[in-house]
Amino acid sequence: MPSYDVAIRGGKVVDGAGNPGYYADVGVTDGRIAHIGRISESEATRSIDATGLVVCPGFIDLHTHSDVTILADGNAESKIRQGVTLDVIGESNSVGPVTGPAAEEYVAEQKLRYGVDVTWTDFTGYFSLLMSQGTSMNVASSVSPQQIRRAVVGFENRPPTPDEVRAMNDLVAQAMQQGAVGLSAAWHSGGPEHLEELVEMAKVANRYGGYYGTHVGSEGYDISTELDKTFQVARASGIPVHIYHLKIRGRAHWGQVGAIVDTIQSAMEEGLEITADQYPYTAMQHPWHRLMPRWVQDAPRSETIPLFRDPGFREKLKGDAEFEQYILEHGGWEGIVMSVVANPALKPEEGMTVADIVRRRESPDPAETCFDLVAENGAFPGGVYHTMSEEDVRTVMRRPWVSVASDGSALNEAVAGLPHPRSFGTNVRVLGKYVREEGVLELEEAVRKMTSLPAQVLRLKDRGILREGCRADIVAFNPETVAERGTFQDPKRYCTGVEHVLVNGVPVIDHGEHTGARPGMVVYGPGYTSSHS
Repeated sequence: MPSYDVAIRGGKVVDGAGNPGYYADVGVTDGRIAHIGRISESEATRSIDATGLVVCPGFIDLHTHSDVTILADGNAESKIRQGVTLDVIGESNSVGPVTGPAAEEYVAEQKLRYGVDVTWTDFTGYFSLLMSQGTSMNVASSVSPQQIRRAVVGFENRPPTPDEVRAMNDLVAQAMQQGAVGLSAAWHSGGPEHLEELVEMAKVANRYGGYYGTHVGSEGYDISTELDKTFQVARASGIPVHIYHLKIRGRAHWGQVGAIVDTIQSAMEEGLEITADQYPYTAMQHPWHRLMPRWVQDAPRSETIPLFRDPGFREKLKGDAEFEQYILEHGGWEGIVMSVVANPALKPEEGMTVADIVRRRESPDPAETCFDLVAENGAFPGGVYHTMSEEDVRTVMRRPWVSVASDGSALNEAVAGLPHPRSFGTNVRVLGKYVREEGVLELEEAVRKMTSLPAQVLRLKDRGILREGCRADIVAFNPETVAERGTFQDPKRYCTGVEHVLVNGVPVIDHGEHTGARPGMVVYGPGYTSSHS
């Protein structure tokens, strides 16, 4: 009888730890790596010829928004075709808790954006639904302190009462026991306003072995204040911190990222545990509500969207200093793209900048045009924002404590609109552009940033490295051809060069094609207890 279910033979093994590559075969049995060495073809039920390919651990994406898209299509093609075998979801919105004042808006938004009916209220319910439908990749989730606040306090911007603090802490504990890997937040410019409540939630997450992932805020105008608040949370709670998509945005701030890196490294020397991630692009993506002052961002969409037809409301927006700042940090009207719309009548302008639409409509005021588009769409459009420096991207990429993460979603080529190409190309862009073409990173270091480094953040002992006994999440790619195919004008194109992907030992990508297999698992956090599932 064959000794192995699958053998990947003849490839160059890059183990994920940063070690130099070497040639060996990899044998898989019962979903785990059984042997790394020499394996004959007859010893395996299925033998994969990896001659000329790099064989490495499956890529781990620490920052994604695949939570509902993976329910809409469990094949997760834009990610698995790149070799991503684990997505971590749950930033500013998380799949739990869907209760209290948070529930109505969360349910309505997922139905509007993805056509998915939200039938769960907590992590256990979401994970159960995901596994019943099946997924081609593994999934882990953090819990959003903002989601918890909306569930308990609602949409009022006020300090919580002592009872509300206890209720929020209880929800953090429940989420961690149900498998969340930590807290995950996306803050306004200036960072969190109610720091004390965040510290208390971080203390709870830390007790369960979690980390605090954070989009610190403006990433430009107020980044010193935002980082200081981040470090305060780490000092007061003892929790490890992971900074999402480390960058400097806004042309006025280009070149300052070196000083920011120095600030972070000084905090690390102080004894704080800090890591970060980045996506390898000079443009970012999120819905247009992030262009608005925080009093608009924090209000229910059902209340704010109709107000965009009100002249008085528009004048109030234009008179708000935050609105002016947010427009500048998003690249100005020439950098702000309307990338995804809900109203079919706006399709001809999808993919255009606000400045382009102003010229097309012969409008006198770009702010008024922006408000018109929100009102006509009946929702905040999705947006892409060209606002970063390529040299700053390279500076961040060279830091050994910065992993590769997309801030994107698991999508297919039929998804609506013009999403950021990072959902289809983040990992392969690094391997093609920044390793092969430009030499910014060595291959082994790039693979480490996609595998063992994020596994370390997640405290995973059996993923992120090619070692006997570990889970068989494995990628085999051609280092000479691996590349993204998508662009900002044509983003929905699967990558090239990733020939084979195994998830928990099952081939999902075979000779570059999706097999239809859905062997993905929930990867629970260290505080998970089955009695709470």
